[in-house]
Amino acid sequence: MKRRNFLTQAALGTTAAALATPALAGSHGATKTMTIVSTWPRDFPGLGTSAQRFAERVTNLSNGAITTEYFAAGERVGAFDAFDEVASGNSQAYIGADYYWTGKHPAYAFFTSVPFGLTHPEHSAWIKFGGGQALWDKLSGEFGIKPLLVGATGTQAGGWFNKEINSADDFKGLKMRIPGLGGNVLVKLGASTVSLPGGQIYENLVSGSIDATEWVGPYNDYFMKFYEAAKYYYTGGMHEPGSDLALGVNKAWWDTLSPWEQSIIEAASDQEAAAMYEEAIALNGPYLKKLVDEQGVQVRSFNDDTWDAMYAAWEEVLEETRAHSPLAAEIADAYVAAIESEGGFLAKFEVEFVNQRNRVMGLD
Repeated sequence: MKRRNFLTQAALGTTAAALATPALAGSHGATKTMTIVSTWPRDFPGLGTSAQRFAERVTNLSNGAITTEYFAAGERVGAFDAFDEVASGNSQAYIGADYYWTGKHPAYAFFTSVPFGLTHPEHSAWIKFGGGQALWDKLSGEFGIKPLLVGATGTQAGGWFNKEINSADDFKGLKMRIPGLGGNVLVKLGASTVSLPGGQIYENLVSGSIDATEWVGPYNDYFMKFYEAAKYYYTGGMHEPGSDLALGVNKAWWDTLSPWEQSIIEAASDQEAAAMYEEAIALNGPYLKKLVDEQGVQVRSFNDDTWDAMYAAWEEVLEETRAHSPLAAEIADAYVAAIESEGGFLAKFEVEFVNQRNRVMGLD
């Protein structure tokens, strides 16, 4: 063998061995256990199955160097107890929607979705390349949490109602399950709102304890059977234009991980965030058709006057949120700047294209 070829092959062999070393550690070295608590029911299509895929992916990508114990909502702690469970160190991570924690700090809403806010592609771009991750780290760091994107639902439905919404006045006296700052907007319009975990929505809607609810979109909503109590289903809502879901990792535990172990968790999060969004885009259309054809659901859209009233209410809520603290103002201002930058570009390119494509193809 020529000396040059020998040296080249030896170098390649050394590189391959170095890359393989972490994987071998999973089989022959010490393993880490990552206990994950979720805000979603077990095996629930979309949200629950996505969280379970993530847990499996971490173990698979690490070749067993990181084993995961996954607990759905109610199996270890209640859905809304997941944050405290992880902040305390009792579990290593939660999967949920960070706007559930606005009672801890209102700026958490900006890292799930806020009214008239960023769509998922815009939000993900802001988090990863527009400075959003640093702000999220700053906020969550106050509670001992390291946050990562782990899922995305896309633009969510305006919700299920037992009556038509023909004007903003129709929200007066309405009892609706809607969390986050979107709920604050409807309160401005005269509604009363509650924040219920997914497993409790159906019974409250059927019993009449609430008149309306938002959840996710056609694919996820189909399995909740909300149509048994509310036949009016509204298309894209102002409240969650692109909800992104969070993996919140106990920061003290995160800091014990090697860079390779942290990279495994980050890679699994990135993969699942993409997969969940793609699944929703693929399945929402067929499931909307099933809701209409099989269950007689009546699809509606909010009219322009209702949108205008909701936006006026949102401007008030936004200013109240900014006034909470310097950090809330910093996050809100950065978020609005991202809308102005990204939204202006997308309107001239992707939105223009999609609207024209749908027009010439006769799509509605």
